[in-house]
Amino acid sequence: MRYASITDRLARLGSEKWAVHVEGRRRKAAGRPIIELTIGEPDLPPHERLIAEATRAMAAGRHRYSNGRGEQVVVDALVRKYASRRPDVASDNVLCFPGTQTALFAVMLGLVETGDAVLVGDPLYATYEGVVRATGAEMIPVPLRPEKGFHMQAADLERAITPQSRVLLLNTPHNPTGAVLTAEEIAAIGEVCRRHDLWIVSDEVYEELILEGSFASPFDDPALAERTIVCSSISKSHAAPGFRSGWAIGPAEFCARLLAVSETMLFGQQPFIADMTAHALDNPVGTSALMRTAYRRRAGLICTMLAQAPGLMPFPPEAGMFIVVDVSGTGMGGEDFAWALLNEEEVAVMPGSAFGAEARDFIRISLTVPDDRIEEACRRMAALAARSGLRKARRA
Repeated sequence: MRYASITDRLARLGSEKWAVHVEGRRRKAAGRPIIELTIGEPDLPPHERLIAEATRAMAAGRHRYSNGRGEQVVVDALVRKYASRRPDVASDNVLCFPGTQTALFAVMLGLVETGDAVLVGDPLYATYEGVVRATGAEMIPVPLRPEKGFHMQAADLERAITPQSRVLLLNTPHNPTGAVLTAEEIAAIGEVCRRHDLWIVSDEVYEELILEGSFASPFDDPALAERTIVCSSISKSHAAPGFRSGWAIGPAEFCARLLAVSETMLFGQQPFIADMTAHALDNPVGTSALMRTAYRRRAGLICTMLAQAPGLMPFPPEAGMFIVVDVSGTGMGGEDFAWALLNEEEVAVMPGSAFGAEARDFIRISLTVPDDRIEEACRRMAALAARSGLRKARRA
């Protein structure tokens, strides 16, 4: 039987990237005492007021068909949120989707196709390559260098641009490194995009999880308004990943063109989830503040404990719910270290290779487990690093 070429383009870009996580979860389900530090799933539940609002809406009959742009109640809430950053935002700048992932997928479908190229910082979130290649476009990595704190440099972006480049997929705050671009860095990057007539797709899902510094976005620069599209959701900010409620905010013409794509994919958001999302956006519940405090403390624990371990170099995150650790000093790359950690110490982390070539010597550790489990996991990582150092010395 014949298949569409998209299945070839996306081969090995799906669950294969999460192989350590999948195997760790399988062993945990089988009764093994695995410490799971792989995915970005908040350890707090959604606030009880959000659950109550979703329940109220369902009981009130808010479970029928919606429309392609999104329920007016959440569109209005999103206008209020983004108009506080840029006063010209209106309903025709908004499209609702089930989560940031779907928003990114639809946005890319609307911007690029075969023969085009999309620039992405490397390291990169694990699904970005699939989102780009699904359209037929090529992904061009822009190196994010550890000595620069993994902050994208305008000069590095400029060097990576080709005649086929159409879009910069920007992620700040960044997954997996936690880097947060400054307004000055974004202005320099934006100037490069203006000169080369590039769209900027800005994934801002970690906007409310800044640990150090302050949030900045190309969306807030009027000079970049005609070329910037923001994608985000309540998954991280409100510890509500299972509700799948996200959005894209962009120029009115872009949203009008993309509406047919959105309607072809799903034709509307669930009304009761829209009501809950609007409530979340209009009524702060403090969840993100609790997470910021916990993640900042846990990142500090990891930095303190692993900085003493042979061959391990943690990089303190500026935002988000992860920390990356350079494991090359152990004599292993991130992939080998992650599998050895699972097999020998029953700790599951993500190998850096899942996040691009520039992260191959790293592992990514989730901060979404209690402190005592973080500390125990660090002791096990240090033990593996010590053994690896001995093996490395014997080989030498």
